[in-house]
Amino acid sequence: MSRANANRRRDLATIARDVGGLVLIAAGLMSASVLVAAGFQEWYAALGFLLAGGLSATIGGLARRRFADAPAPKMKHGMVIAAGGWFAIAVVGALPFLFTAWLTPPAAMARFVPTDATWTAVSVGNTTTLSSLAYFRQPLHALFESMSGWTGSGLTMAIHEPSLPRSIQWWRSLTQWVGGVGVVVLTVSILARPGSGSYALYRSEAREKKIHPSVVSTVRTVWKLVVGYTVVGVAVLFVAIRASDYGAALPVWDAAWQALNHTMTGLTTGGFSVTDNSIATYDAPVIEAALLPIMVAGAIAFPIHYRLLADRDHGVLRGDLQTRWLFVLLGGGVVVLAAQNVAAVPVTPDAVTQWTPAIGDVPVLSPAQADAARDATFQWVSALTCTGFQSAPIGNWIAGGKILVVGAMTIGGAAGSTVGGIKIIRAYTAVRGFIWQFSRVFLPSNAVVTARIDGRTLDRDAMEQEFSEAAIVALLWVVLLFATSLVLVNLAGPSFSYADALFEVASAQGNVGLSSGITGPDMSPIAEAMFLFNMWIGRLEIIPVLVFARAAISGLDP
Repeated sequence: MSRANANRRRDLATIARDVGGLVLIAAGLMSASVLVAAGFQEWYAALGFLLAGGLSATIGGLARRRFADAPAPKMKHGMVIAAGGWFAIAVVGALPFLFTAWLTPPAAMARFVPTDATWTAVSVGNTTTLSSLAYFRQPLHALFESMSGWTGSGLTMAIHEPSLPRSIQWWRSLTQWVGGVGVVVLTVSILARPGSGSYALYRSEAREKKIHPSVVSTVRTVWKLVVGYTVVGVAVLFVAIRASDYGAALPVWDAAWQALNHTMTGLTTGGFSVTDNSIATYDAPVIEAALLPIMVAGAIAFPIHYRLLADRDHGVLRGDLQTRWLFVLLGGGVVVLAAQNVAAVPVTPDAVTQWTPAIGDVPVLSPAQADAARDATFQWVSALTCTGFQSAPIGNWIAGGKILVVGAMTIGGAAGSTVGGIKIIRAYTAVRGFIWQFSRVFLPSNAVVTARIDGRTLDRDAMEQEFSEAAIVALLWVVLLFATSLVLVNLAGPSFSYADALFEVASAQGNVGLSSGITGPDMSPIAEAMFLFNMWIGRLEIIPVLVFARAAISGLDP
């Protein structure tokens, strides 16, 4: 055997073993979800999760055992493992949707449909059902839902979420809760050993900053933070739901269920909902106000949370570059988008949610304008934090409002958090780099040029490297965004404008979940498949996917 072939076999063994570990994690989560299905006496779903978990465990276990002695991953392996692993868990993660949908007969699906539902029926064999579970009999829809869940995108094929089994609602939320933090991060925390290539895997998932010197300790601390915030968030949101008119009429356990699921998907900036119209179902300022800090917390880097809680360093909120700019962008964006939407009220009266008297009278603004400002506040925070909770009919907004939100979804929150998008630090570096390059024109060639970014002083070479890295990712991101939006506008039909297409692609690629109305089970299969890649590429920030493609064609050797 030649040296090249031997190296290729070792590379493939390393990749297969660690992707198998990711699949094993997914299998474990499916097996745990059997208990949820059994608890709600959803026996068809329980069987679906059991079969999906068993099949996934077999595949992952065989890969781990067969290649147990493979070398530890290096950075080139880490990127391929991340890209291949994310796609692999999306595939196996689709199995609970697919199996449950096929195992559940239409008569049993009717159990999940609210008694007052007047939705359009879905064809199932020789009959129909009002349950959105039937959509997942289509493998592409099941894969789309899984990819959207694991990547924290939040776009959905389930038009009416309350008509899904509780265990499927749970699975959607669980994939976002785990996927938002990072499947690779979870795998490192459970399976990795110190010094076993953990850092290569950690960085491959577009993460740089560590809380502790050890990557394994870092990711375990991250999970402690997430669990703690989730417990607090559930309690706060439960109180808010019960304080609303909508929530006061719910059984206590149902309010708790909604609080649990919305906290899981809000904190990890995923955006899946268990209500029929996302957060607009509540039409309650108290619930929107409770969700705002949950979403913002998910967009702040985990090391900042740690310093804030463990070291009681409150100055870090102002001193950290990304956190400071996150609040600047949140505040400034709310003002601009609110002004835009308030001015548009006379020409788009159907673009705001129904007026809620609980807000009270607002000086200068009419009730519709006040509600437009309220919608703009929530939607801007939801977009910039890449959460995707929706409280307004964004599809009815004028193009200007949609384009502003596209900008927020493209930038995203802080690197080292759960958000998608380009990330604030990369956008900041790219802008500073453009300014720095421009300023050099007016300096003599022998001038000593430095720049400060996030407390670091960079010389000419370091600044050029930082700027080029940020500019390359940003450029690739924007090129892909516009290329796929051009494809989508030709597939979406005449009822949607280019602004709608750009909005929808930015939401998919930024792993956000806001929708202008294009995404759904009736969309073009070509567009749906394209969105799978937008979500996958967006979650990994492009470069690992390019490395994956290059490795598939030419191998990992230089």
